[in-house]
Amino acid sequence: MAVQDTSIRTEDAPREKAMTIGAVCKALEQEFPDISISKIRYLEDQKLVAPRRTPGGYRLYSASDVQRLRTILRLQRDEFLPLRVIRQELASGRAAEEAPVAAPDHGDAQARRRHRSSVSVRAQGALYSLDDVLEETRAEPGLVAELEEYGVIKGEQRAGVKYYDETEREIIRAVTELARYGVGGRNLRAFRTSADRESALLQQILAPALRSRNTQRRKEALEALENLAAVTTHLKHLLLVRDLRKIAGQ
Repeated sequence: MAVQDTSIRTEDAPREKAMTIGAVCKALEQEFPDISISKIRYLEDQKLVAPRRTPGGYRLYSASDVQRLRTILRLQRDEFLPLRVIRQELASGRAAEEAPVAAPDHGDAQARRRHRSSVSVRAQGALYSLDDVLEETRAEPGLVAELEEYGVIKGEQRAGVKYYDETEREIIRAVTELARYGVGGRNLRAFRTSADRESALLQQILAPALRSRNTQRRKEALEALENLAAVTTHLKHLLLVRDLRKIAGQ
């Protein structure tokens, strides 16, 4: 009598589902609206994540890779940690300890907006020296000087050393990406003008509450300001996508 082979064959065992870099970007964009494929590639260049490669060179990310990326992005956004510190945190097992963030209740619109937005107007967060910024963004010193010249960033001088806050560092990172396509500081006046106009509009809407001496009212105004900033950012993105589709269809 033949004995039935009940062992599990290797080829029949379920494989962990892998994701392309585009799918990973889409999966992360709800929590991190400013995530981009280029930023994920940059984190790989910095040896913070190492996805598997297909014979054709395409990146494939496992669930643990995606969780690692979430941890990195949260440490940047919530704790303002530089990459070298994040690298140490990951080495100590931080990614494995990170618990996934529960999706906000669909009935709580305000919580949903907060979950979507990474905009914070209440504090500058950590400061980074020029050397740190150049190392992390791979920007050219001349580009940073050009951004200062055109008023896109300002920086802060302390004991003879120039420092930049988290937002300015990310501006430099974004402009460095644009510079690859020939966009320089002088081309950013349109962005600066647009930002100034939006800032003035939001200030006009919330000015009375922001100037209030009532602590609770001012706190609510700051929350509203962050939510409005997130909404206007999303709106600009949608308008840009609409216009680019028109260009692509020409």
